[in-house]
Amino acid sequence: MPTAQEQTKTGIPRRVIWLALAGAVGGFLFGFDSSVVNGAVDALKGEFALSEAVTGFAVAIALLGCAAGAFLAGKVADRHGRIPAMKLGALLFLVSAVGTGFAFGVWDLVFWRLVGGLGIGLASVIAPAYISEISPRQVRGRLASLQQLAITTGIFAALLSDALLATSAGGADQSFWLGIEAWRWMFLAAAVPAVVYGWLAFTLPESPRFLVFKGKEDEARRVFASIAPAEDNDRHIREIREAIEEDKLAGQKGSLRGKTLGLQAVVWVGIILSVLQQFVGINVIFYYSTTLWKAVGFQEKDSLAISVATSITNILVTLVAIALVDRVGRRPILLAGSVGMAVSLGAMALAFSSATGSGENITLPGAWGPVALVAANVFVVSFGASWGPLVWVLLGEIFPSRIRARALGLAAAAQWVANFVITLSFPVMASASLPLTYAMYALFAAASFFFVMFKVPETNGMSLEQAETLFVPKGSAKAN
Repeated sequence: MPTAQEQTKTGIPRRVIWLALAGAVGGFLFGFDSSVVNGAVDALKGEFALSEAVTGFAVAIALLGCAAGAFLAGKVADRHGRIPAMKLGALLFLVSAVGTGFAFGVWDLVFWRLVGGLGIGLASVIAPAYISEISPRQVRGRLASLQQLAITTGIFAALLSDALLATSAGGADQSFWLGIEAWRWMFLAAAVPAVVYGWLAFTLPESPRFLVFKGKEDEARRVFASIAPAEDNDRHIREIREAIEEDKLAGQKGSLRGKTLGLQAVVWVGIILSVLQQFVGINVIFYYSTTLWKAVGFQEKDSLAISVATSITNILVTLVAIALVDRVGRRPILLAGSVGMAVSLGAMALAFSSATGSGENITLPGAWGPVALVAANVFVVSFGASWGPLVWVLLGEIFPSRIRARALGLAAAAQWVANFVITLSFPVMASASLPLTYAMYALFAAASFFFVMFKVPETNGMSLEQAETLFVPKGSAKAN
């Protein structure tokens, strides 16, 4: 039995919290990589004489790498284990950081960005899977939410490091330490979290559920005993073994294929959750916020400070989600978040329908400026406290153990592709009509409400083996 010193005030063994935090470092890499390029964009354009189109491609290509890495992560994790997949992700990210920092041309830069994307894609899948598989059921929501907290912290760290390096050097294109330009140091700084993540991967135990699948039950029992000594770990192992046997009797050997448009219904649930998380347009606020801030009266030089402040807000509201997810449940928080996002995005669409000017020179007259500013922040709060962290929680717990890594990989790949689509499409759509663009995001937010209402059951307090049965069609072997 754990002593009082071994547990927090909430009764969670400290070792479990440590393992979850270590696993979530993959989310930090995810957030850091997605934002670190922001401070280097203008310097890259000058260094390599890039057009706007080529610059956008060089920035966005990492997202396609992330999609490919997420898709491959499941196969790597199921064949070799969660920990080897973490090590591979850390190595790819480290190589990318060094390669990008010393890039000598645009195609060289694109290649290293793609390599980094592969690493981030791996990390984005393994982190929620690993955290869910080592977490006690009563606190799994809180621990799995650490993935999103790590992502938002990574975004903040990247923006802050970019600002410090650019300010210290007198500009991102100016020489800094060792005569190397500040923009190169921005990318090289990513090597630090990559090394930390790799080192942590060598200290973590393998997922006990993966060990059971590989027939290593004694080793799985030791891992379970080390992370949750007060629980009936023999029962956990028995439940996992029974789930494996039931799958064999049902003729299911880990295939994602099913009768619903070629995939199992639960896989589609994960994919749609992932796509809706991106199609509400959250990355527009982080990637293309300058137009909004200028429209409501801020100077362009203030946009970086505002972006850092927004990222801090995102961290704080994620902490709110972590505090509530295992008390209130998944569904109520997601539904409330959907309402908040739909209303705030609708308000932004209405505000920009009154805008004057065009392109980057639009302004919002009268009270519409403050309305748009408040609505944007309500949107960030609504997303950060609900769909940001809770989608990762659900992706880690709704899939059957036999397909968890691969299904999570496919869902995460869909998320990265959706991110890519939104990132590339917003400038074109915004130039055509900002009101219609935000109205479209509002419609997706409304759709997210109805999807959760009718397709996503509550999984709070259930073991992973119990949670997966909620998504099995009635009449199947598992449902009986």
